[in-house]
Amino acid sequence: MKSIFSRSGSPEPDPSGSGPSGPAPSGRGRSRPGGRRRLALVAGITAGCAALLTLTLWPEGSGTGNGAGATPTPSPATTADSRSPASAAATHPVSKPPLTIPAVREHEAARGPGWHPDRGGQVIVAEDSAEELADEGRLIAQELGLTYAQGAEPGKGDVELALVSGESNTDADPEAYTIRVADERVRITAGDDAGVFYGTRTLKQAVRQGGTAPEGVIRDAPAKPQRGFMLDIARKHFTAAWIEDRVRELADLKYNQIGLHFSDDQAFRIESSSHPEVVSPVHLKKSEVRQIIALARRLHIEVIPEIDSPGHLGAVLAAHPQLQLRDTRGNPARGAIDISKPGSAKIVDELLREYADLFPGTYWHLGADEYRALMVADPEARYPQLAALAREKYGPDAKVQDLATGWVNDRAKVVRAEDKKPKMWNDGMFAGGVVQADEDLEVEYWTGKELRAREPVEYLKAGRKLVNLNDEYLYYVLGEPNQFTYPTGERIYKEWNPLVVRGSEPVPATYDDQILGARFAVWCDFSTAQTPGQVADGIRLPLRALAQRVWDERTPELPWGEFRALAEKLG
Repeated sequence: MKSIFSRSGSPEPDPSGSGPSGPAPSGRGRSRPGGRRRLALVAGITAGCAALLTLTLWPEGSGTGNGAGATPTPSPATTADSRSPASAAATHPVSKPPLTIPAVREHEAARGPGWHPDRGGQVIVAEDSAEELADEGRLIAQELGLTYAQGAEPGKGDVELALVSGESNTDADPEAYTIRVADERVRITAGDDAGVFYGTRTLKQAVRQGGTAPEGVIRDAPAKPQRGFMLDIARKHFTAAWIEDRVRELADLKYNQIGLHFSDDQAFRIESSSHPEVVSPVHLKKSEVRQIIALARRLHIEVIPEIDSPGHLGAVLAAHPQLQLRDTRGNPARGAIDISKPGSAKIVDELLREYADLFPGTYWHLGADEYRALMVADPEARYPQLAALAREKYGPDAKVQDLATGWVNDRAKVVRAEDKKPKMWNDGMFAGGVVQADEDLEVEYWTGKELRAREPVEYLKAGRKLVNLNDEYLYYVLGEPNQFTYPTGERIYKEWNPLVVRGSEPVPATYDDQILGARFAVWCDFSTAQTPGQVADGIRLPLRALAQRVWDERTPELPWGEFRALAEKLG
């Protein structure tokens, strides 16, 4: 059997000395799928019997996954009636794991022809699972040129999708799945429809890469629960069709989140009923956003909205200049709202509540980064109105940072009331102070370059959950300002893993469970630096490299050159 991890969750030793290395994956409160099992080879096949057996090959050109090409008619000497299953299997080499992105974590090898999407094959979902798996069944049937047949009896050449319980991997992780290929049929099982969906992504890629799903058993599950992509649609308009294309791309790579940063200094990009005056002329209609969300939900991706505050609100402030933060000289702080004014909280909360109805997912991103009042050496002297309110609300020792922390906590309370889990950027959470950020606020760590920078370990030591957006590897900033360079897939693939949160040095592996995953981010600081098509091309390999490293954080087995060639073949 080809096994990439053992039951303990640690990579198994490779006799050649070239096996996987790197930090062991987090158990995340569950047992990993099974470890290396030795294949029991079929014995007792005599040379005389073997001479009677003929290996049946797929006809040339039939491995395209498009349903064309028929199963070859076996010769009389090789019909099922003329040989035993054991002797038939002995004619086939031991199977190898499929080549997919991300790679499967475990493949139990076997002898057999595998499975090929022949004309006449069906994708079958049992009647009792039809409500949960109909979307998954219809999609993979369409992709492989098969017929969707709800409630039919599975037979040779068919793909069966089923929800099951009682298997170690599927019970513990809703994204875990098992694929069994035997008797020229495929059975994909999981404890949740998300797991079944990921199984169909593996099957699709296996057929696209090799024409055949290999014989044996695949057991697979992600290392991290959050695997995401963040898109800045505020500074640069992207059409709904472009975003939908990215959703489909992400789904095939087993990502499960896409974030939309739709409000910033340059523009506000989604239609609003509560405050239409803040919306930019070029924007997405709510009907378009609903269409994006509906597609994403079918493909098991959550769309996470972000209205950044109290900074990055320039588009809102253009319509409400009376709320602009100003220093003692009357100079405006770019993009910053004056959090000492009651009207500031009112307008932001109204927007939060409005869009909570539009986005049905679990998470809401509150932003909280780069508030200009806290990007100066002496905030209390520069912005005395903020300092005065801080002391009034939180006591004589309170400072501007406490007022800003209280602002984020108040916004978190608003989104919690809408059944959302709040997230925030790491530079909006400050050390010391008399007011602490709420414990349930998930930290999205992007940089350690800001004033009063804090190391990732400080958040982790405090027990915080953290998502990795390391700006050294995972930030694609249009125009490459401020010493940013476009990240490459090769660098992510070779150097990065989820423990590498800041710079190139990992945090201790003891914090692995607190790192919930990672997200690749596109920021459009210089919006005209690339066209949407160039952005799609530029992020293609980085997205594939990150998909591999966040699904299985240890050093990949394929060399970069082979991984890149695989990415090109899979499309």
